[in-house]
Amino acid sequence: MKLFEALDIDSQIKELICFVGAGGKTTTMFKLARELKKLGCKVLVTTTTAIFKPAEEEYDNLIITNSLNLKDFGNINKGTVTVLGREISEENKLLGLNRIFIEKLYNSRLFDYILVEADGSKRKPIKAPASYEPVLPCNATKVVGVIGLDCIGRRIEDDSVHRPEIFCQITDSNIGEIIDEEKIFKIVVSDNGLFKNTTQYCARYLILNKCDTDREKRYGINIVKKIISSKYPLSKILIGQMRDGEITYIWSDKI
Repeated sequence: MKLFEALDIDSQIKELICFVGAGGKTTTMFKLARELKKLGCKVLVTTTTAIFKPAEEEYDNLIITNSLNLKDFGNINKGTVTVLGREISEENKLLGLNRIFIEKLYNSRLFDYILVEADGSKRKPIKAPASYEPVLPCNATKVVGVIGLDCIGRRIEDDSVHRPEIFCQITDSNIGEIIDEEKIFKIVVSDNGLFKNTTQYCARYLILNKCDTDREKRYGINIVKKIISSKYPLSKILIGQMRDGEITYIWSDKI
């Protein structure tokens, strides 16, 4: 199954989809962008924070602008991926747009899909959001939360968790403890966790990424069972390896 199908995307319905969390967010976002491009859609990829400037093969158009004028986007063709940012930093990072402008851009219907990376993770497999994160447009249609299953068995420390102190507060843990399924469950379902700031009108999807082995798949399924038992409102949970385009397990609230 393609990622766009797993995320219940209808190529005839325009959407604003945000990606949060850690452990493969950007990879997942650009995988989805490529799939939607193949469907002939006009896709915009951007951020409300910052991402590393994508490789040239990831996009057809790169727009760097501070003007934030809708006229800048009038001549973009169907079947393309456009990357948008306000500037590129000295660290080769694409700096993001004002949340309100993204809301305005979505309402303009100039793009079929707008994909937004809405928080940072410093390439760690799991994170806890800061007080100002994630930065979600209020009219987002879906929020996709990503966690890397390769965090399981590692310690809660700076090299494995982005913002470990906040992670400990949310999961009732201590620095140095081992990350297990229970801690991942807590970071998913907490009001201050992975889906923080997501409105009740926005569909929530969870991707347990970096599932390279049967062992990690078992971990993932254990997490799914905990979430189902808690009745936490998720539309769908995917277990897979976004880098290779593999989805090995899907749970849906409609099953």
